[in-house]
Amino acid sequence: MTRKKSAKPWRTFWKILIGLLLLGVVCYAGMVGWIYAQEVSVPQPRDYDSIIVLGAQVLPSGEPSVQLRWRMDAARQVYDAHPCYMVVTGGKAGKEPEAEGDVMRRLFIEEGVQEDHVISDPLSADTRQNLQNAWAILQELGCSRPVVVTSDYHLPRALQIARDLGVEADGIGSPCKPEYWMKNHAREVLAWGKYFLNRITGQ
Repeated sequence: MTRKKSAKPWRTFWKILIGLLLLGVVCYAGMVGWIYAQEVSVPQPRDYDSIIVLGAQVLPSGEPSVQLRWRMDAARQVYDAHPCYMVVTGGKAGKEPEAEGDVMRRLFIEEGVQEDHVISDPLSADTRQNLQNAWAILQELGCSRPVVVTSDYHLPRALQIARDLGVEADGIGSPCKPEYWMKNHAREVLAWGKYFLNRITGQ
């Protein structure tokens, strides 16, 4: 009898723990679905006068990663449709031989973008700094409505941060590699969690 009684609290504990884990999985999956719904509902750019390209990894060879290359390709389509100022953002991190912004600027110019149209921000370290620095540059140039270019899963949060900064921006999302779709969206859930926490704490 004593053994049966002592086992009941542990069974209750495990039931509660499993229930909480399942609830966490459901909430996490719901957030992934919400992010996907947000990214596919971003409207096409209209009446833009400038472009902001958010950085991504540069390989040790100095070449852009696939993710960065696809962001550049999306930005080039927007630029070709309406040539205008373009701020390319991103500092140097890890084993990157050069700042992400500087790599993009060099490649864009080599690939035919007008040199004085491309401005590098090689100092920013995260999405908020990318947008703050780029917007400061564009305001000095007299621009008022940028298109933010980044990966599709990242675009909704980038546009929300832009709104927080008082920037009226449109957006274009480049695709991510299919094999990294779940990983990127799962990480973006954590990034949104950090964003909401910062909003609550005023950081």
